[in-house]
Amino acid sequence: MKRLLTLALLGVVLMSVLSSGCIGGTTQTQTPVTKTVTEKETITKTETQQQIVLKVIGPWSGAELDAFMEVIKAFEREHPNIKVEYKTYRAEDLATILPLQFESGDTPADVIAMWGWFIAEMGKKGHLLDLSSVINPDEYIPGILDPVTVAGKIYGAPFTAAAKPGFWYRKSFFKEHGLEPPKTWDEFVELLAKIQKIPGVKTPIVSGDSVGWPLSDVVEHFILTFGGRDLQLKLIKGEVKWEDPQVRDIFEKRLVPLLKAGYFSEPIEWTSAIDLWWKGDYALYFMGTWITGMVEDPNDLGLISLPGVKAMVIAPDYFMVPKYTRHPKEALELAKFLATKGQKIHVGTKSGKLATWRNVSIDDYWEPMKEVAKIVSEVESAPDLDDSVGGEWQKVFWDQLKLLWVQPDRLDEVLKTLDEKFPKK
Repeated sequence: MKRLLTLALLGVVLMSVLSSGCIGGTTQTQTPVTKTVTEKETITKTETQQQIVLKVIGPWSGAELDAFMEVIKAFEREHPNIKVEYKTYRAEDLATILPLQFESGDTPADVIAMWGWFIAEMGKKGHLLDLSSVINPDEYIPGILDPVTVAGKIYGAPFTAAAKPGFWYRKSFFKEHGLEPPKTWDEFVELLAKIQKIPGVKTPIVSGDSVGWPLSDVVEHFILTFGGRDLQLKLIKGEVKWEDPQVRDIFEKRLVPLLKAGYFSEPIEWTSAIDLWWKGDYALYFMGTWITGMVEDPNDLGLISLPGVKAMVIAPDYFMVPKYTRHPKEALELAKFLATKGQKIHVGTKSGKLATWRNVSIDDYWEPMKEVAKIVSEVESAPDLDDSVGGEWQKVFWDQLKLLWVQPDRLDEVLKTLDEKFPKK
């Protein structure tokens, strides 16, 4: 019995040795492992991301804001984790507010619309994020990024642009009074003389005014028609003086005679001027393409560019991203959207704007803007003169033009002041 028990024990030991792997004289001790298998019920959880709020500042209100908000709504649909809050500020006010806030390391918004020259200046001072990672220069019309590019870094995201193509009129008004759009300069002057004789018309042209910029647009249209894009660029760079004979001639022979003849009204707040012009107090109104979205019937609009115009101002809006934003990733994402897909959406609204992004076609435009887009594409584009120079001189320019409008005999004084106040290199 004991022998059988001993043999049984030896068998157990042998099996243990074999199973423990005693090979080549090396003894390996295996530690028993207890595995516990627990079956769990799989539960899928949907986590709601915390919504980030981006603050955006721009100059738009009223109908212009309605058009811009269509872009913002589209962005929010694509980015449900981001909510955009918009505030309206004039660029003229921001030019005073922002430098002080930036110097203190603060910003009132994450994405801000501002003049190109101002963006370049803030970029030089190190207050802005470089947008080169989200903006591809090859996708934009030539030169559009120049004002916001410093030392190879892009500090401004280009949005849509306003064109300033000429004098708008109501087709119904012209038809009622037997008027035809002019084909020559002489015919343009004759048209103004005819309009001035129409009962109920105060002056042929209403002069819109804000802080002076609508008047500057008129002046630039005359410069581009009779001097061309090259002269405009030289004035911007300070390579040609305002008292230069070729510049003086444009004022003396073209613009000032019309002012003296009473063909332009005195400056009137520009949105009020739209209503007065539309009801027939005035026949013509020089304004940017955004006016198409501010009238009752845009299909009744006609456009008269000065005969022989060589170039037109294309004035894009730009957005910058201050480096003091708390949400740089999301702010850059919005800047990219505004500069690309947002443009396609914006030109399809009643914004009256033109795309600077090449991936937008004529078919994407709001119907009343399709013909305008074609007209603008047939001439050279030029930068806005006073926006390009900027700074204190811009305010001087506006003030001097308001003076010229009411006292055209003071042309010499106006041109001299513009030269004296022009920024020195």
